[in-house]
Amino acid sequence: MKKEQVVNCQFSVWYPIFKKHTIKSLILPLPQNVIDYLLDDGTLVVSGRYEHTHTNTLCSVAYICTWSDDETTTTATAPEFPEFTSKVLEAINALGGRVFPKLNWSAPRDANWIALNSSLQCHNLSDIFLLFKSSDFITHDLTQPFLQCSDQDSPDPVINYELVLRKWSELIPGGEFRCFVKENKLIAISQRDYTQYYQHILKQEEQICHAIQEFFSQHIQYNFLDEDFVFDVYRDSQGRVWLIDVNPFGEVTDALLFSWEQLTSSGEIGQHQEGPAFRYTTSEVTVQPSPCLSYRIPRDFVDLSTGEDAYKLIDFLKLVGCSQIDLEFMWIGWLFPFWSSAYSRTL
Repeated sequence: MKKEQVVNCQFSVWYPIFKKHTIKSLILPLPQNVIDYLLDDGTLVVSGRYEHTHTNTLCSVAYICTWSDDETTTTATAPEFPEFTSKVLEAINALGGRVFPKLNWSAPRDANWIALNSSLQCHNLSDIFLLFKSSDFITHDLTQPFLQCSDQDSPDPVINYELVLRKWSELIPGGEFRCFVKENKLIAISQRDYTQYYQHILKQEEQICHAIQEFFSQHIQYNFLDEDFVFDVYRDSQGRVWLIDVNPFGEVTDALLFSWEQLTSSGEIGQHQEGPAFRYTTSEVTVQPSPCLSYRIPRDFVDLSTGEDAYKLIDFLKLVGCSQIDLEFMWIGWLFPFWSSAYSRTL
């Protein structure tokens, strides 16, 4: 993966090419003072001026809370960006009052847990700021977008950061698929939400694969700036395929049900078959916890729920056996229903 490939996968680069085949979106330049605000570690809770998009009224909430080392809570004036706020409000209204936000590459998918509706649906700039400042994905975009590129000796390209606002669409996770393109050939397709089992994918495997191949050959193939890339699509209830996103062909992009070793090695995937390899979760037995769990709770809890670290589970069981723990704390056993199967693997 080269730095140029990462640059070519910016939303503002590919959106004009495939505008007819994706969701309506608006792109706003991100001012430097807004970037500085997003990278400010001292601000834990974002408020600022709260915009009600449906009534066009402004309610001033001019304080934020920060915590110091001595655990005292202080109040400070929240920064305001009146010109940028006005542009964002205008764009949100133009897109119907509800938007899906992202930066040049990433959306704050790892931060949806912090929103009141546990969704990336935003109605105002305050919603967007809360998600962006809580997201490691957004921080990665702003600080180290070329971290995993192979040409580290070359200078980093200059990036003009942008706020992308996409018209909110109710997408069913079972209709999303990630497609891997190597040398302008579609070599692999993976279910996007691989942690869940969707019965319709099993029943419609052939139709889904054919629809995506047809969409690729008619609208995507040879039209992108690189010959190696990854793109996400959505197949709606009428069978129409929509382009959702474009990503670099490299480890910075999640390979989902494949591995990057399989995708990059010659002859492993897509070399000895007519069509792309298509992988999806085949039964409820293979359902997995979401990989974004690690952004919501301590990593140790995630290891307990998945059984990835057997020693942590054993230590936890010893603690339960040796301590007088009230029943009210036993919600952990309810929260992590996978612990019993994980424990059986340690015996």
